[in-house]
Amino acid sequence: MSQPLPRLGFLGVSASGCCGLAELASGDIAIPTLLWDISAEALTRGLALVPDATLVATPVDLLEADIDGVVIAMPNPLHAGLAMAALSRGLAVFCEAPLGRNAIEVARVVSAARAANRLLTADLSYRFTNAMRAVRGVVRDGMIGEIFAAELTFHNAYRPDEGGCVVDIGTHLVDLALWTLEFPAVREVASRLFAQGRPLSGVPTPEIPEDRAEAQIVLETGAVIRIACSSRTAPGDAPVINAVFHGSEGSAAFHNLKGSFVDFVGERYESDRWELLSGAPDAWGGRALASWASRLAAGDRYDRAAERLIDVAETLDAIRGLETHLKAIA
Repeated sequence: MSQPLPRLGFLGVSASGCCGLAELASGDIAIPTLLWDISAEALTRGLALVPDATLVATPVDLLEADIDGVVIAMPNPLHAGLAMAALSRGLAVFCEAPLGRNAIEVARVVSAARAANRLLTADLSYRFTNAMRAVRGVVRDGMIGEIFAAELTFHNAYRPDEGGCVVDIGTHLVDLALWTLEFPAVREVASRLFAQGRPLSGVPTPEIPEDRAEAQIVLETGAVIRIACSSRTAPGDAPVINAVFHGSEGSAAFHNLKGSFVDFVGERYESDRWELLSGAPDAWGGRALASWASRLAAGDRYDRAAERLIDVAETLDAIRGLETHLKAIA
């Protein structure tokens, strides 16, 4: 006898949340059961995708309902607290990235997932593009030799509601670099942060968050990762998103097409030769959520891969000049 499909609650039905709802609308992976959002317009969009879902009055009502997992698509500062609340009630969690504002928050959420033995995943959606998977495959199979350098960039005109660009979009860059290279240890981090065109002399604050960051990360392998991200490109400028890995026998690149947020290609370069690894279009937007929901339906529980989220968060903290003391919460 097959297990019933997991029932999911959505805390926030943002653009990305609606993308996930569209992926699950068929109801053959999981059942989007409850929706909450502060925006009536967002809820209208959500109900158009899953008309059988029920609206709840508050996040507490959703977390205390008879569901199996929760999808969190709220502002960044709320992620860790909502994830902890859900895990304490025995719910699996899929959370928009970043999982927390710093490594301390992320480690606490991961610890709660381990204690509850519940599946925890952050929405690191670029991992699920065909282009990035193709680039990672080329790197892992040694097709461009030993990796000695990588350059990752994400420049965007919009500003996050709260916080700076390092946590908001740098999360994806650091994750892609470490994930592609199978999470080697980070040995050194050097960075410079800027706010409104001026260098920040200290740690960024909620009142003065960084809107541009340049960082160099040295790995235990000797490879050097350069990362640049910003959230104050000139108004009207298209986003620039790429990840290029340089090996002793060639390079492989993931990048967006013509300023698109959704169209990406993967390419391989060797001397004067060029090879298309993966092209556009590619309907990747809801794959991360569908993967988590499928694992939940299969009965998966805590996965130690969630601990890699702490590695990413510690690196982000180092870029921002924060000190983390994880031993205090181990």
